Order: sequence, then C-alpha cells, then structure tokens
Amino acid sequence: MNLKKSLTIETISLDLKGAAKDEILVEMVDLLMASGHIRDRDAVLRAIVEREKRMSTGMQNGIAIPHGKTDSVDCLVAALGIKRTGVDFGALDGLPSTIFVMTVSPDSRTGPYIQFLAAISRPLNDATIRTKILAATSREEVLQLLTS
Repeated sequence: MNLKKSLTIETISLDLKGAAKDEILVEMVDLLMASGHIRDRDAVLRAIVEREKRMSTGMQNGIAIPHGKTDSVDCLVAALGIKRTGVDFGALDGLPSTIFVMTVSPDSRTGPYIQFLAAISRPLNDATIRTKILAATSREEVLQLLTS
C-alpha cells in the first residue's frame, strides 16, 4: 500500500491540542473533515468512539491507532497527529501516547485497513523514526519520514 494515497499533508497535525483521549479523537476526526475526506463527521466520530469503547487502540512506544468503519467514506482515509506531551490512551505499555494514526474505512472493506496498518507499522516500529517524527517541524517532513 502506498501511504501517500491515504495520508496527506492536509491530514497531518504537528500540534494536537487535546488533553484527553476523547478530545484527541474529536480533533483528528475534525482534521479529516476539514480535508474533505469524510461526508458525515458525526457518523465517523461515532464509529471511532464505539470502536475505542470495545478496546483501547493505544499500542506501545507512544503510538495509538484509533480506527473505525463507516460508509461516510469511499475509501480508507488516514490522519496523523502529534501530541508531544502525550495523552493517556490506555496503551498496552501504560505509557502516554504521543503519535496518533487514525484510519476510517468503508464498512464493507477490511483489506485496506490491514494493508495500511502493515505499511504504517514498519516506520513506526523504528525508535529513530519515532524520535524524528516527534521532532519534526513540518508536515512534509513527517510524511517523508513515513514514506521513505
């Protein structure tokens, strides 16, 4: 999967403002909405929140991957946000999450999400790349780190 098809400059935020999990989720859905990638903000937010209630998407190493499925999108769309001070996201390792990757995909398709997760996991598993993402000063730099 080509990450540049799902993750764009417009869907990257270097400075999330939210101080809690629910605020981060809203902010990232709004980022997708502002970029024109979703049709129904409330349906997307509902899908993300419902998925998060079943089990936290806080992983480890400061990464959270909130996601949901809804027919408010035609294809998988993604956003990436950075909160350098971190937010408690119920991560597996108990540490705050600092890098958030949100995906929304159509209800009827599972393949693209799995492919996207595999593609984004490669760079995010590298501690050096995570450090560079957190230090990035431009959205272009973040996208380049993830796609090179």
